[in-house]
Amino acid sequence: MAALPAALLAVAAVCAGDAAARTFPFGARTRAVNDLGNQFVPFHAHLWDLLHGRAGGGVLLNWRSGYGTSLLPDLGTYLTSPFALLVAVFPRERIDLAVYVVTALKPGAAAAAMAVVLLRQRRGPRWGAAVLGAAYALCGWAVVEAAYNPMWLDGLIAFPLLCLVVEWVREGRRTALGPVVVALCWAANFYTAYMATLGAGLVLLVRIAVGAGAGRAGSAERGSGGVAGRGTGAVLGRAVLTVLLGVGLAAPVLVPVFLGSRHAYPGWTRRFEAAEWADVAARVLPVTYSFFTPALFLGAGALLLAAALPFHRAVAGRERGGWCALAAGVVLSAQWEPTHLVWHVFATPNGSPYRQTFVLAGVVVMAAWTGVAAGGWPGWRPLLGGAAVLGAVAAGAAGSALVSGAAYGLFGGAALVAVAGVLLLRAGAGPVGGAGSGREALSEAGPRGDGLWGAGALRRAGGGRRSPRGAGLRGVLRGAGLRGVLRGAGHGRRVLRGAGGLLLAGTVVVPGAATTAYADRERPARLDHYPSWGAAHDARAAAVRGADGWPGHRTEPGRPQLTGNDPLLVGGQGAAYYSSHTPEVWTRTLAALGGGWTSHGRSLQSLDNPVTDALFAVGARWRDGRLVWNAQRLPLVTVRPSNPRELRYGASAFRNQELLLGSRVYGLPSDGVCPVGHEVFAWAPDFTGTARLGGGRPVELRGGLPKRRAAMTPLGVQRVAGARVEWRGRGAVPGGSVGCLDRALLGEAVARLRAGAAVDVRVDGDRVEARLAPGARGVAVLAAPRIAGWRCEGRPAGEHLGLMAVRVPPGARSVSCAFRTPGLRAGAAAGALAVAGLVVAGFALRPPGPAGPAGVARPAGVARPAGPSGAAGMARASGVAGPAGASGVAAPAGVVRAVGAVRAVGARLRRARRPYATKTSPAHHRAVSRERGGAA
Repeated sequence: MAALPAALLAVAAVCAGDAAARTFPFGARTRAVNDLGNQFVPFHAHLWDLLHGRAGGGVLLNWRSGYGTSLLPDLGTYLTSPFALLVAVFPRERIDLAVYVVTALKPGAAAAAMAVVLLRQRRGPRWGAAVLGAAYALCGWAVVEAAYNPMWLDGLIAFPLLCLVVEWVREGRRTALGPVVVALCWAANFYTAYMATLGAGLVLLVRIAVGAGAGRAGSAERGSGGVAGRGTGAVLGRAVLTVLLGVGLAAPVLVPVFLGSRHAYPGWTRRFEAAEWADVAARVLPVTYSFFTPALFLGAGALLLAAALPFHRAVAGRERGGWCALAAGVVLSAQWEPTHLVWHVFATPNGSPYRQTFVLAGVVVMAAWTGVAAGGWPGWRPLLGGAAVLGAVAAGAAGSALVSGAAYGLFGGAALVAVAGVLLLRAGAGPVGGAGSGREALSEAGPRGDGLWGAGALRRAGGGRRSPRGAGLRGVLRGAGLRGVLRGAGHGRRVLRGAGGLLLAGTVVVPGAATTAYADRERPARLDHYPSWGAAHDARAAAVRGADGWPGHRTEPGRPQLTGNDPLLVGGQGAAYYSSHTPEVWTRTLAALGGGWTSHGRSLQSLDNPVTDALFAVGARWRDGRLVWNAQRLPLVTVRPSNPRELRYGASAFRNQELLLGSRVYGLPSDGVCPVGHEVFAWAPDFTGTARLGGGRPVELRGGLPKRRAAMTPLGVQRVAGARVEWRGRGAVPGGSVGCLDRALLGEAVARLRAGAAVDVRVDGDRVEARLAPGARGVAVLAAPRIAGWRCEGRPAGEHLGLMAVRVPPGARSVSCAFRTPGLRAGAAAGALAVAGLVVAGFALRPPGPAGPAGVARPAGVARPAGPSGAAGMARASGVAGPAGASGVAAPAGVVRAVGAVRAVGARLRRARRPYATKTSPAHHRAVSRERGGAA
């Protein structure tokens, strides 16, 4: 009941914020910033192609990017979320809208999951669980940082799901489903799932710790934190086994991803620097933005309830201390480098260094829920204490440059509204006195009794009677004939609850939407951004599709690039590739040949050069708004003469191209002046500025090593004798930075290689087969990077200057190579072992027998009934033996439970048919007593 409202609140807030900012799809402002436009949209476009059979390959090898790269690690990193499959129902040209829908639905799923787990931890007001679930999904980390990294949002969903698994582990239930949920979370995104697993482990420890002292009234309820009558060691053992089995089930995805990361270019590394505490406090407020500080914003209603917990004396002191200590510990761990490294898999990330912040948001929400569910809506005293805590945080943020008057105004106004909403909800709950008040009464409120607003008929722990004060008041009013007063009072409380619930929801939705809109406006101004699909995409995609001739030739989507992954976005087969798994061998090879990069070598750019186009079988290329054809190209497989010595690239990109080609085609004039008729190329990897030939058009170069590397750039044909290259900008211009290409020499070199090249090349997904010319000898070279996983003729493939190679035996007429993703077999074997272990451990994880309702410990002092009762008693009455029946043969526990459940349902149906068994009749009370005895 609470999951759907929570999801609707979260999705509505996200969409309202985007609409207010006039961001796509509600306006012209682009959402495609940074990795969202560079990686996630193109990868989802490729997933669309895979699902519709238009990818030109399978799930193991990606022939479109980087001239041939491993695809499974990218699938496991970016596309294994179940939500990603939704892109298939959209038209391909609406891929930006498809990614937006996926991104908007994930916070809704996270809100629903959190609402479910809160009610699983403790029974309480469902609307409160819905609002707190929405607050979690609208935390600052989700709407500011993860909004343009959709794969991180899977971690936002994973944390409450794993906390639900924690509850199953505590109770000894769902022994098979728990590992499956863990596997789903880790397969969706292992990085944030790792953080969510750490957070869920901390929640488990707190649940165990606070449960030890909750014996007065709550130990019989799932809200107590009890451990099902089993030892703490057994619970922790079940938890560890559940995680290991779940990770094992996800191993077919995780192992290739792990090995793909090992083979990737190392990129950027840096030391962790803790944020200033004033900035940390500032990020608690709404409408703030900063890349290197933790986005701690949470809806004011959730913050107020969590801050009021230490002062809420209706909650047991151990529970208050446990949850407050956990929240404080997570905050401190984010600022200390050793624990920071633990959170981030022992490596400081290249971007935002506070990616575990969503775990803190979840912990704070659970602390807020503990106060509401265990002690009821707080009164004036705890609310004043909580408001003082929020005031201290706001005061601490005064020294930060990140806050503004709007942030303070929205924060303070939302806090005041939250106070009013909580007080209205408390007033609407009605008078509850005696032993049934407070924590005990709320923990005993049944799923029907608490109602949507959490104000049902609260009963005392251990009994079914209403509180004496409430019963006496009702009796007096009925005796005086004032039933209407009772009905009016009930209606008034419903109005109060409704008003309070709406105010509380507003303190979450309005600041969440405002923070979303603020981040939408700030991101394009601070980060690189890319256009949504439009006319330029349509034109380039249509041209590339019309020129496609794979595997006869490659079609380069070319330059200027729309994104870092144009081959995935608009089609073709290009050199460009941007991923966390960009192979080191391809980064170094392309750089040696004059290629450029951004993102510290992880985002490789297309190289517009006739020599490399010939070497990599590029037959058509998009250049400056039109498609150009290239006749001087080689087939995909060429045969080179054997060389007794190992060839290595040198310092000059021009000479490296000649080394790979096997012929001299460039002139490198010492004075930088090329002969008339030669094509002029500029190469200065660290230079930022412009270069132009004589009075020609200036061409931009964007260097700045190690973050950016400028690609070799064509400047045109030398038409005027003595014209020089002019450099304007900053950065080093190395010697030999000007190359003069002789097209005639290039044509001769291509003709020589083509004469001995393969006469036919077939590419079938992850297999390449080349039919060679008669008498071919030497080394067959495939124009693709030698990434890990290639095998030729049953052996690991060789390497020729970074490309894949295989020695041609004498008399061979063909060669064949196949690709298998590194780690795929090991991952599949680990997954199979996990499946077998899950079957075996299903019995080891399951407790010997139920210890009470839902597998939770029986309250102290409450003995099991002597007669046959419950599932086992009903089973014995039906003639089915229990653990050791009269026949001496033990019946399976599942049969005993099933028979008991059937008989319980039958008994309830029979009672329902008795017209005299009303709530005031003795028959009803006898039936209730029997039912309680059996359930106990």
